[in-house]
Amino acid sequence: MKKALFVILVLMIIAVGAFIYRSEFRPWWPPGGLNWNYHQLQRIPHEGDKFSFAVMGDNKNSFSTFQSILRDLDSKTDQLTFAIDVGDLVFDGEQEKYRVFYNQIKDEKLPFLVALGNHDIREEGRAIYYDIFGPFYYSFTVGNSYFIVLDDANMVRIDDPQMVWLKQQLTESRSYSHIFVFLHVPLLAPGEGLPKPLSTVPGRELVRLMKYHPSLADKKQVNELLMLFRDYHVTRVFASHIHGYFAGDWEGVPYTITGGAGAELIGTDPEHYFYHYVVVHVDGDQVTTSIVRFPSPPAELWDRLVHAAALYTHSFIVTNGPSIGFIALLILFAYLLYLAWRKRLFRKHKR
Repeated sequence: MKKALFVILVLMIIAVGAFIYRSEFRPWWPPGGLNWNYHQLQRIPHEGDKFSFAVMGDNKNSFSTFQSILRDLDSKTDQLTFAIDVGDLVFDGEQEKYRVFYNQIKDEKLPFLVALGNHDIREEGRAIYYDIFGPFYYSFTVGNSYFIVLDDANMVRIDDPQMVWLKQQLTESRSYSHIFVFLHVPLLAPGEGLPKPLSTVPGRELVRLMKYHPSLADKKQVNELLMLFRDYHVTRVFASHIHGYFAGDWEGVPYTITGGAGAELIGTDPEHYFYHYVVVHVDGDQVTTSIVRFPSPPAELWDRLVHAAALYTHSFIVTNGPSIGFIALLILFAYLLYLAWRKRLFRKHKR
């Protein structure tokens, strides 16, 4: 009996070690990465001046709403040329959360591009994002439209090498009728104007801006970006980060904030805080947008808090299902061993 217990315990330890190694340390993607965005770009037809594309953001490892959006996109392959998710693909950058998101999109019929969000770089997620999806910023063309996808996931500013690259891209885009720019964190929040330059912001206030602010913290650079976008006549800037829908112009630059792809909705204004994605229609010189809505929780704070709790509980269970099941199995084995031990002690006592 002792030998059998010992063998079972050894096997359990080996299994636990193998599971931890597989889930926590060993990459699930092939050596050399997947380069997802590059392969999706090869699927996009680059000719034609009449087409439509979908934009969304902030699914953040959600399931019900995001899966509904993906199914809806699949049903519109004859109407849409591609879709792009502008960040917060996962709740944080752990490997298993990226695996869940990848499994959601891997069989999409429509070319599906992604951009980098602030949640995606948590837990060393920036490196994992690169291995799966490729470069943090990139550009491409469709017909007479130029598309620029940026990385502002640090929520503070676009780094200097990327700014040099952006200016080169804008120069190349001059001969195109439309220029579309995509980034995760908005340059300005709805209703927000340009405050004093970042260099004059006190240290503690800067920390708060970097951690909580709904727009880029470096307003000096924001002003520079707005001037660039105005000078090059950018058609529209798309962002997410704020979990809702807003549209307008930043100091003369048209923008759309679309953060309703499945993450929690805390705002209660039904005109802005609802689940959705945006469709952009390009027809020659004309560009129009429309909204595709999905069921949202009632626009009451308590209902939205309860819905957010349920959303993250569901996400935790699905994402960590294998771990939870494995732990439950270990507990069951331990309980059976305990019963066997009790039974053996009882027999000895009876003798």
